[in-house]
Amino acid sequence: MQMAKVPYSKPALNYADQISQLKARHLHIDDDNKALHLLQTLSYYRLSGYWYPMIKEPKYRHLFKDDSKFSNAFKLYCFDRELKQLVMGDVEKIEIAVRAKMIYIMAMTHGAFWYLDKNLFIDPAAHGKTIKIIEREYKRSDETFIKNFNAKYSDPFPPSWMILEVISFGTLVKLYDNLLPSPTKLSISACFGIDEPTFSSWINSFVSVRNLCAHHARFWNKKMNIHPLVPTTTNHMFITNFTAPHRIPGRPNFLNNQRVYFLASVLIYILNTINPNHSFKEKLHKLLAKYPMIDTKAMGFPDGWESESLWNWKRVCSNRKWYRRYWRYLKKDILLYFETKRIRNYKPTN
Repeated sequence: MQMAKVPYSKPALNYADQISQLKARHLHIDDDNKALHLLQTLSYYRLSGYWYPMIKEPKYRHLFKDDSKFSNAFKLYCFDRELKQLVMGDVEKIEIAVRAKMIYIMAMTHGAFWYLDKNLFIDPAAHGKTIKIIEREYKRSDETFIKNFNAKYSDPFPPSWMILEVISFGTLVKLYDNLLPSPTKLSISACFGIDEPTFSSWINSFVSVRNLCAHHARFWNKKMNIHPLVPTTTNHMFITNFTAPHRIPGRPNFLNNQRVYFLASVLIYILNTINPNHSFKEKLHKLLAKYPMIDTKAMGFPDGWESESLWNWKRVCSNRKWYRRYWRYLKKDILLYFETKRIRNYKPTN
């Protein structure tokens, strides 16, 4: 049964009253001056997301568990900030790699201005909307190479290798998702060792997580509004502690693809295909060791996660079998591109 809505009537509290209220609710504050400084610079409401796990049931009473400390809430905040910085740095590497693969493969197959060709896309109306977004981002860009292009050329838009460097990651993913199914599209996802539907769900998740981190929202224990697919097959090592067909006898029936653990596993998998010598998992291990009070289960980490092969994997991902498959796709697309170009340029002798 849904509760009836009521008008919001809670008053604004000054800093002194905020501290008094926290103490009245049994939150231990070691240093009032430090607490005051943090409330002034971070805000009560932002910090409340970090002391919320310390509130005992029923939550609506707002009473803290025994031994709950303001300093621990701040440590949680610091951990979350460092975690977001770590994730953002490596999502950036993936974003750049996706841009690079799209630019090269699509331009080699369909020419410099492929992104303007509506015949390459599933939904022409959605493509038109994306082009309008691209136009806004293009006009807003102050990159030197964009200014030089506009000064020299009469084309309304620059070639894909320029424009795809100035549009947002979200716009790039919209462009990719709307591409018609083809060997070319498959070859892009194949570069990252994953099937196309799973790859699409993963890069869409990265867009959401990137935006969440960029806007400084709480991240560490959040159930995010993302739906990355659990792959049925992969070209490289992935986590195995998932529900069937990935469940291992005796392991938890665990599936939570909306929390940090699954996202971090996806990050590691993709980074392994870009640079097998990346340091993301080592940095995350060190970060968790730096903050031993962190409840990793709240982040979606299952029992025994450290024994997962993905989290210990040191092998180079670029195995020969995978590259043979990739080149088979890419070679077909390149040949198709030149054959199409030859037919278009054909002139009858009569």
